Amino acid sequence: MLAAITLLEFFCGSLMFSYWLGKLVKKDITAVGDGNPGAFNLIQAAGVKIGLLGVFLDFAKGYFPLVYFVEKGYLPKSYIIPAAIAPILGHAFSPFLRFKGGKSIATTFGVWSATTKFRVSFFYAIVLALLFVIAKKLKHGGSTTTEEDAFMVVLGFLIVGVYLYLLDFSAYLLTLWFLNLLVMVYKNKEKLSTFYSAITNKEHELKK
Repeated sequence: MLAAITLLEFFCGSLMFSYWLGKLVKKDITAVGDGNPGAFNLIQAAGVKIGLLGVFLDFAKGYFPLVYFVEKGYLPKSYIIPAAIAPILGHAFSPFLRFKGGKSIATTFGVWSATTKFRVSFFYAIVLALLFVIAKKLKHGGSTTTEEDAFMVVLGFLIVGVYLYLLDFSAYLLTLWFLNLLVMVYKNKEKLSTFYSAITNKEHELKK
């Protein structure tokens, strides 16, 4: 049963709604922003209305199937980890895009909303909002780069891990967080590398 549910969760996660919505309105969202085939690039390419539909659908595929299986008793806490990480992996490595999927941010919010009844996803949203405000202040109101966005997404999720640990969340949620973090870092590795190089170069320039 667990294997079947995990495969179904992976399939749900692999449905690239934002990418297909972009195609529907003749927009290639992989040619926008950082090239990620996800909901946030859909907003840039096709506008807020269609973009928010993409956000909802990418969130929903992480949320609704998992909630259903948990509430029906098919997924006790001790078995939830494979099924919970599966939609995140499905979006990140979608077979519909030759295993080159998106960064799974909206789907991550869906999964954590399902597993913690919105508690952790709400905290993560607040952290990201605060990091964005700080970044805007540091840049004197200027736009953040895709590399800076990637750094904030990963840093925010690291803070989520601290939150889980300090508030003594269950071990299975800490395990899920760690697996989710690995996916997040891998999908953002190029942006993070560029961000680190830029910071290092600035430090060298200041020392001269």
